[in-house]
Amino acid sequence: MSASTATMWPGLSTAPRAPLSATVARRIFERAIRLVPVQVRYPDGSSHGDTGTNTPVLELVRPDAFFARLGRDTKIGFGEAYMAGDWKAGAGTDLADLLTPFAARLTSLVPPALQRLRGLVDRRLPAEQDNSIGGSRSNIAAHYDLSNELFASFLDPTMTYSCAWFDDTSADGDLMLERAQQRKIDAVLDLAHVRAGTRLLEIGTGWGSLAVRAAQRGADVTTITLSQEQRRFASARVREAEMADRVDLRLQDYREVEGRFDAVVSVEMIEAVGESYWPTYLSALDRLLAPGGTIGIQTITMAHDRLLATRHSFGWIQKYIFPGGLIPSVPAIEQNLRSHTTLRVSGSRELGPHYARTLHLWRERFLQQWPQVRGQGFDETFRRMWEFYLAYCEAGFRSEYLGVSQLQLTRRPSWA
Repeated sequence: MSASTATMWPGLSTAPRAPLSATVARRIFERAIRLVPVQVRYPDGSSHGDTGTNTPVLELVRPDAFFARLGRDTKIGFGEAYMAGDWKAGAGTDLADLLTPFAARLTSLVPPALQRLRGLVDRRLPAEQDNSIGGSRSNIAAHYDLSNELFASFLDPTMTYSCAWFDDTSADGDLMLERAQQRKIDAVLDLAHVRAGTRLLEIGTGWGSLAVRAAQRGADVTTITLSQEQRRFASARVREAEMADRVDLRLQDYREVEGRFDAVVSVEMIEAVGESYWPTYLSALDRLLAPGGTIGIQTITMAHDRLLATRHSFGWIQKYIFPGGLIPSVPAIEQNLRSHTTLRVSGSRELGPHYARTLHLWRERFLQQWPQVRGQGFDETFRRMWEFYLAYCEAGFRSEYLGVSQLQLTRRPSWA
């Protein structure tokens, strides 16, 4: 979606009509509220759930529309209802504070008997989001080509769109986030042993900060992206840093890369690959790594049992934010490495709580900069969508439903 089409929201302009399913959804929701320390307020002034003084408040603006959307599609309807303005966080309630108790109890909110019917009601992943070479280009463009100006509104000056690694001695505010992102970039490069003379491949350029930092270390960098907008921005950044002689920036799919590299790095890119292509992606890392080389990747993760339960179902994030995306588990990565490569996980670092902090700062900045973002042509539905996305993810990391791992990959010993 581009700024020129940001006002087009099929399915959100009118509330769905689903009286029977809406009644069922209301009963399930009101049962769930009894299990969560959240208060729900209705337009008539009545309240359900925890009525404690400091309890997060979910304010229903249009209850009938809210429950109709939940009844039509539980996984997608909750987020769509926020986008449509059917509910909001109550006065004095932060959206992530409200969503975190739900995220912490996500596996128990629906009665076990109904959970067994998941296969009958879950929407399957749409075929058009398959991550073939052509499909990947389309999926990446749908998010990363929205506009560089949009991302600049909430990212730090490094334009790094992944989990930062904070140091408690960091400065406050914007400088704190920038230093945390620089620390993370150096950590990934250290993980892959990138130094002067290293032939480095980066899969997923982003806006170019890692490639420039690696070149400043003296590495010869090949970096690839599928995003036209990112490539345009990163090319300018490389020139401004006077590193064009060390950085080869390509608009290219990882499956099309040839050659051998002393090190490979890839930050939060495997989530965009799709489960059926995990073997292809990891095999490509194996094929492209020179003997004695090292790989450093950073990935969002979820528990393996949650991956198995949800991997085939279509959710709000996939519909509106990251088409074709699927978060792996560390065991899934390890299984695919054993089955399809000569690689193994030889080192790791966990950064989950740091992502919650990163997302909170991004959301604060996005909302502060909203007048400028709106001036690019994005509408109020987009604002609510982006706010929900950032808060929803923050809640996932705060509740430990999601994690993030930096993994070092090296080749298995011949005897292993």
